[in-house]
Amino acid sequence: MSIKSVAAKLFAKKIYTKTQKWADNPVKTQNKVLQKLINEAKGTQFGMDHHFDTIKTSSDFAKNVPVRDYEGLKTYVDKVVNGEENVLWKGKPLYFAKTSGTTSGAKYIPLTKESMPYHIEAARNAILLYIHETGKADFVDGKMIFLQGSPILEEKNGIKLGRLSGIVAHFVPKYLQKNRMPSLETNCIEDWETKVNAIVEETFNENMTVISGIPSWVQMYFEKLQQKGGKPVGEIFKNFNLFIYGGVNYEPYRAKFENLIGRKVDSIELFPASEGFFACQDSQKEKGMLLLLNGGIFYEFIKSDEFSADPESRSFGTGPRRYTIGEVELNVNYVLIISTNAGLWGYNIGDTVQFVSLKPYRIIVSGRIKHYISAFGEHVIGKEVESALQEAIIGTTIRINEFTVAPQITPAEGLPYHEWFIEFENEPEDIAAFAEAIDNAMRKQNIYYDDLIVGNVLKKVVLTKVAKNGFQDYMKSIGKLGGQNKIPRLSNDRKIVDLLKL
Repeated sequence: MSIKSVAAKLFAKKIYTKTQKWADNPVKTQNKVLQKLINEAKGTQFGMDHHFDTIKTSSDFAKNVPVRDYEGLKTYVDKVVNGEENVLWKGKPLYFAKTSGTTSGAKYIPLTKESMPYHIEAARNAILLYIHETGKADFVDGKMIFLQGSPILEEKNGIKLGRLSGIVAHFVPKYLQKNRMPSLETNCIEDWETKVNAIVEETFNENMTVISGIPSWVQMYFEKLQQKGGKPVGEIFKNFNLFIYGGVNYEPYRAKFENLIGRKVDSIELFPASEGFFACQDSQKEKGMLLLLNGGIFYEFIKSDEFSADPESRSFGTGPRRYTIGEVELNVNYVLIISTNAGLWGYNIGDTVQFVSLKPYRIIVSGRIKHYISAFGEHVIGKEVESALQEAIIGTTIRINEFTVAPQITPAEGLPYHEWFIEFENEPEDIAAFAEAIDNAMRKQNIYYDDLIVGNVLKKVVLTKVAKNGFQDYMKSIGKLGGQNKIPRLSNDRKIVDLLKL
């Protein structure tokens, strides 16, 4: 065992103890976070507009600060982007994480000197908690890779901006710099396909032990490695035993990954976003990710079936109830609302979560509030379609590259239906039987969907095969191939599926 791995184990024990301390006192921890946020931002434009000097409790906060999305905060963000100080947070941000918006064009998410360290610490601590639980630390001596966006940054009114993953690349700790791949030159390649090819060439003969990224894009990397080497990734990288991912559920990809790798490897799930780093998997034995309650973020939760898309219904002191950490329940779908030390206040990030443990507080990401199917009142969410697909695959040799689901409201004949668009790596022998298995699983997942089938409002699932690389071609056609971009699991219209190559 190397000195580096011994040191990693000692550090892991320290971080575990520190984590247990705040995880065992969740309400107290969150109250402290809220008070610190309020005190730090009292003198900002937002703080004065919302009477932060009168806020003593979370109830006061909910009365003074309405729930907003990016559009709702845009007038404040625009002031920050234009160079004004002390608007949403004291001073100016260090960076803007630039993301693509829907109605607003580009979105500029502020990152401050207070918020930035938590993005780095959360990812680091997830690995340390893994080391503490498993005792496995030899991988720290090998090479590690994170498939990410370009670290090249632009500048706007004196503030640097870029993709979050590119910004984070500038904060890799010095003790990991020698282990980190790819090279800066390769990482700066903008075209995703060119970049992946370069990464394959650069890493092929290295001792890769940790690989990280969004599963769909890591899959492309693995496929190219396999093509080059003519053997499974696990034989090319004999010491590769840890996959770190975030952004999407890994389960639909697991069978395909294990086939590409040639064996099982441990995995760690993360829940990062430009707006903050919210949760990480803290145990290989327990379901879900530990909600990071001490990371400069105050959390509120709104039951998704009470949430309205109309901002006017969530004005000052009105709208659906906002629950704090001590009030949440297991297995309820909540819209996640955050207030952060980057100056986001009562901010709806668009994700929905469910608690799978209350001691400690562990969550799963159940979907996106805008990504659902409810053409007939069924309100099917991402978690349900992922779980149904996983159930249908169990015990088969079926492997799936990618999928999405959309309603067909006006079929040429017969009843409307949910149409599943699937790109197979290994197809089922009987497509109709597989569609039937998915439908049966969906009916167990969602009682409203079941009622619609029983009541002959909908007919059963229709399955449509997508051509090889059809999803990659679609993402390329809209300029979102690679990086942190991902295919929505489902949508309430057919805008995506109408562009797929069938």
